[in-house]
Amino acid sequence: MSRELRHLVDRGQAYPLVQLHGVLDAGSAPMVRSLLLDLLAEQPEAVVVDVAGLSPDGPGATGVLREVHEETADWPAAHLALCGTAETAAWQSTGWPVWPDRAQAFAALGEPDREHRVSIELEPAVGAARRSRELITESCGRWECPELAGPACIVVTEMVNNVVAHARTSMNVLLATHGDGMSVAVRDRSATVPSFHGGPVPVTAYGGRGMLLIDSVATRWGSLRLDGGKVVWALLSDEEAAKTTQRKPNGASMADPARG
Repeated sequence: MSRELRHLVDRGQAYPLVQLHGVLDAGSAPMVRSLLLDLLAEQPEAVVVDVAGLSPDGPGATGVLREVHEETADWPAAHLALCGTAETAAWQSTGWPVWPDRAQAFAALGEPDREHRVSIELEPAVGAARRSRELITESCGRWECPELAGPACIVVTEMVNNVVAHARTSMNVLLATHGDGMSVAVRDRSATVPSFHGGPVPVTAYGGRGMLLIDSVATRWGSLRLDGGKVVWALLSDEEAAKTTQRKPNGASMADPARG
């Protein structure tokens, strides 16, 4: 088998299907990681990877799949599945569920719920945060979760304003429901990740105050480094939303979500 690793992404399925062909080793692992994280950053409900044509070279070769599984465990909260092998035990150390073929993998995942996932592409300009808030308000009304609109608008305002002020690149705002909660994420083309230290924030800090505010209203949040950019994300729950509505504004801890 050729040492070259090739891939094909089929977006015509219910969920994105990645077909890998070749040898998975230390040399090809970074490409696999980059490919999968870039795909997961689009926030699909699930990603299926067909490993029928893949040959792991060495006992640790599948470690990159385990790393991707662990790195994305919180967000984008996509279901991950491997398929195309009867030797499921050899792949279970990755943490991914393993299915003998594509049909069984897709059947286990069920039908996608595309009505509860939306995205919008924006330029780093004045009004970008306002447009994001409009999208959230509209989506929360349609999804019958108006109690999440306020915290989500706070989160997206800080994320988008960070891109406008610091990254200065085009961005994608992504929203999706997860049970009784919702995820808010912003993907941009800057590799600089906002910092958060939980204490006083220097005036020059990139995203320090925004991350402090996001931390106060989100169930959890984080970031994914990508080739050519990053995704900053937050998960909101009904419980946290209720707490947020009971809080009183307190200086820097509750910035005005209407700015931008």
